Formats: sequence, C-alpha cells, structure tokens
Amino acid sequence: MLDHETIRTFIKVAETESFSQAAAVLHKTPAAISYRIKTLEEHVGTQLFMRTTRTVNLTLAGKHLLEHCRQWLSWVDAMPNELQQINAGVETQVNIVVNNLLYQPHVAATFLAWLHQHFPFTQFQLSRQVYMGVWDALLYDDFHLAIGVTGSESLSNNISLHTLGEISWLFVIAPNHPLALNEEKVISEDRLRRYPAINIDDTSRTLTRRVAWLLPGQKEIKVPDVSTKLECHLKGLGIGFLPANICQPWIDSGQLITRQVERARQPSQLSLAWKSAGSGKAIREIVTRFQHHDEAIRGFLENIDRPAGYIP
Repeated sequence: MLDHETIRTFIKVAETESFSQAAAVLHKTPAAISYRIKTLEEHVGTQLFMRTTRTVNLTLAGKHLLEHCRQWLSWVDAMPNELQQINAGVETQVNIVVNNLLYQPHVAATFLAWLHQHFPFTQFQLSRQVYMGVWDALLYDDFHLAIGVTGSESLSNNISLHTLGEISWLFVIAPNHPLALNEEKVISEDRLRRYPAINIDDTSRTLTRRVAWLLPGQKEIKVPDVSTKLECHLKGLGIGFLPANICQPWIDSGQLITRQVERARQPSQLSLAWKSAGSGKAIREIVTRFQHHDEAIRGFLENIDRPAGYIP
C-alpha cells in the first residue's frame, strides 16, 4: 500500500493538516484522499492521524512514517540521476580524511561546494585527523582518500601517493616567556625541559602513535588541534614547534618570537593518498586537481611552504 501516490498523498495531508486542502493541491476529491489514508491506516494496522471536526494532526506513528516517507520520496526522485551517475563510473559515496595541519573550515567548505557542484549525487564525508590518525583512517576505516598522510612512501600496496610537499617547523614562544630572555644562541635541552611542551594528540587507534616533540622528563600539555596549540603559545603557556606558514603572521606582528634550539624539528613531508582499487571518477578528478594545484584544492596547500612540483 505504500506506493508512490499513497506516499505523496500522506505527506500532503500531513503538511496541510487538511484532507480538503490536500485534495485541492493534488487535484483529487476529499473523499478520494480520505479513502486512501483510511486504506493506508488499515494496511499498517495503526492510526496515523488524529481527526476532529476542524483539525487533522499526526499521531506519533504518523510522525515517524512522515520522516521516512520524505526520505523515500527524495531517494526515488533522485534515483534516475544516481543510476546514470553509477553507470558513468562516479562513486555513490566518497569519504575523505584531512590532516589537521592542512585543515581550515573555509577551505573545507570551498572544497565540498566544488565536489557537490561536480558530483551532485555523490555522498561526501569529510573527517579531520592528526598525525598517524590520517593513515589509520585510510587503512582501517571506510575512507577512500586522504589529504596529508605523513611521508612519501605508501604503507600499503593498495594505496597510491602523490607528494604534496613539506611543512617546515619553527620553535616559537611568546615574547613574555622566560626563554625569551635566554642569552644562549642555541637553547639547551636542559633549559627547554623546564617548560611544558604543547602537543596535539595523535588520533591513531591502530597504528603506533607519534609524539611531535617532547624531551625526557618534560611536562606535556595535549590539545585537540593546531588552532588551540597556537593560542597556547600566544598565551605563553608552553613551548614547542609550529608550522612556519601558520605562525608567520604572529611572528611578523611580534606576538610570537623564534629561537634556535638543540635538535630542531625536521621538515615533515606530506602526501595525497588514495585507494587504488575501486576508485571512480570523483576520486580520480580530485587527484588530478591536486596534481595541477587547481583552485578548488589550493587552500589545502597554504601551510605547505615547500610544495612539490605539479603537472602544468
């Protein structure tokens, strides 16, 4: 009994709260509308509407059915285009994970808008992870493409890579931090370990987690993302390294200062990674955009100060 016409009738009665108004919209008689709803209620074995002489309101069961009917109707209406897209080799679902170092809300929104415009019937999911958590999501969760895995070598034969470039790190502190008065050209580890290291916690659940920078015996303060880490540095809470491109504006304004330290953090190489098997047109198009440094994805490369070469 839940055929296309019955579902449309049920939705319209629920929206108008009137058999007569629904009949006028659907170009039916009120008696025909009433009969169809009565037959539906008999079929499902429960009352869907509370009727009075003036009102027609959904029961709890009716509200539940309305939610599912709207989803079903939307799915049916979109189905022809979805089927055409599938036959054209476009994925129905693409899950993407982004390294926290490359993630910015406005960049993510721009990217998702571009994806929706070019692949309107594909469902997209975007996640943000830290360090080995990016690899973890790609290898062990249902993610198809990762923006910013660490390294330039794949951890699996089924994963393809395209090198994005390097992120350089600067040791930064607030101007009022005690280390700012240090007269040593290179600050020793003995002095550094007196102050807390501000680190972002690795989100990997399966692979071995990494610690960005921490000296033996040093206190560690863990934060969820690079924005919080930056704020902690600005407030003089602790010490550590930040990506050069992220902290440079605060260095230019004098809100942060740089210092040389023993065993400075080496540049981090990041890559685009995707599952080779089962990749459709959407994933292949994303990869091509990264290879050409296209405007749609360029925002993800803002924090990379040594970008890899690209195909002209």
